[in-house]
Amino acid sequence: MISITNLRKRFTDESDIYYKDLTFEDGKSYVLLGASGCGKSTLLHMISGVLSPTEGSIQIGGCDMTKASQKEKDAFRIAKIGYIFQDFKLIDDMTVKDNIDVLKLEKVDVSGIDEILEKLGILKLKNRRVNRLSGGERQRVAIARALVKKPEIILADEPTGNLNYAIGRAITEALLNAAKGKTLICVTHDERLCELFDEVIDMNTVASAVKGGEARA
Repeated sequence: MISITNLRKRFTDESDIYYKDLTFEDGKSYVLLGASGCGKSTLLHMISGVLSPTEGSIQIGGCDMTKASQKEKDAFRIAKIGYIFQDFKLIDDMTVKDNIDVLKLEKVDVSGIDEILEKLGILKLKNRRVNRLSGGERQRVAIARALVKKPEIILADEPTGNLNYAIGRAITEALLNAAKGKTLICVTHDERLCELFDEVIDMNTVASAVKGGEARA
């Protein structure tokens, strides 16, 4: 279970984002819906340990990750969290297999690669270079790379943002199928995809942005 309590993030321009308390239950899928700039991606970054909150607590499995060192956060993310980026973060001149094998540098077991690629419908592309793939195929590779290490938590930051609705829905369905039994938190701006998830969280009501020097409402 992930519990967010009294969370605030202050940025270098002295603007703040405040979050209402949230709980994400194990094994459920959540979609964070809201306008650009409302704090969706920032929340994912803080859960993953890439960003540290200015105030508040992020409890994961009963452990307060905000009190952990950056080294401990990085180790936890490598072992327990799969992160899916909107812009894929793939190496174009390498094959699908090689892009996933890169995880071996972090001592990640990638022996389940074929099973994951099969679930996502791209096993036949295993030895193809990424620069020869379509946008939808690249996103499936990015999902495979996140899932191959069998993470307990999957964070997806606008995984269909660069795709049309039909392809985006197919990608989302494939992600949900491959992530069954995991805690999945997905950011989107497309309300049409919300029906696929267990719970919808409207970030426009959960998070509030405050410019530097302004009082909080």
